[in-house]
Amino acid sequence: MIRRLLVVVGAMFLAFGINSTTSAQSGDPILVPDVSEHDIVLRQGFTGADLLLFGAILDPSGGIMQSDYDVVVVLKGPTEEVRLREKERFLGTIWVNAGSTDYRSVPSFYAIASSRPIADIVDQSTAAIFELGLPYLQLSPSGSIDPEEQARFAAGLVDLRQRQGLYAQYESGVTVNEGVLYRARLPIPSNVIPGRYVAETFAIADGRVITSATSDVDVRKEGFEGVVAEEAQDNSFLYGLFAVGLSVFMGWAAGRLFALV
Repeated sequence: MIRRLLVVVGAMFLAFGINSTTSAQSGDPILVPDVSEHDIVLRQGFTGADLLLFGAILDPSGGIMQSDYDVVVVLKGPTEEVRLREKERFLGTIWVNAGSTDYRSVPSFYAIASSRPIADIVDQSTAAIFELGLPYLQLSPSGSIDPEEQARFAAGLVDLRQRQGLYAQYESGVTVNEGVLYRARLPIPSNVIPGRYVAETFAIADGRVITSATSDVDVRKEGFEGVVAEEAQDNSFLYGLFAVGLSVFMGWAAGRLFALV
């Protein structure tokens, strides 16, 4: 009875799952994903949110899958350019800048959850092709760089983003019910940047990605914060002049205030 009910729910996903893009070959399972929120608004006092990724996986005939499979979900934020500097001790007590490297295309946010550990689902080659896992992120460094040095900088960048709460990996973070419905909950921290986020779901069997699908999530600012962010992006020069002028005025006002006390 429960399995039949899940099939009906899966059929409903097929009927109403219009906010996603699916990639599959003829004869492969049908994957219909969705997210709990397609719009996340960054207002004053935003402390983070939980994004629920869920959906249904059915065989081409609309029934329950007869073979076992794993599900991996990935949420990526907009890419950005990053300059990473390495620090080292000078004279034993002073930290100074040492080497540095630039990255052209770094995900501002990356979270992945899977029904089992990634190493138990796919081999390293497949994980690298689909960027399944923090060790397999393609960070696109600029210029020529020694492979060992590149690996050290990449590991440092990933570690920094993890400590900031912007990169995360949740093994066994996806639950699959009766071989039809899946769900995963990914925390969104308060320090994410606005932009288009892409939630991608992979169905994997025997180490092979058999189908995948994507859903979009729009993270944006509204109100005063939205106006400030928009002006900073569209009129960066005038915004810079205004920021400098405001700082000078606030400094002058503070000085006058303390002079009167």
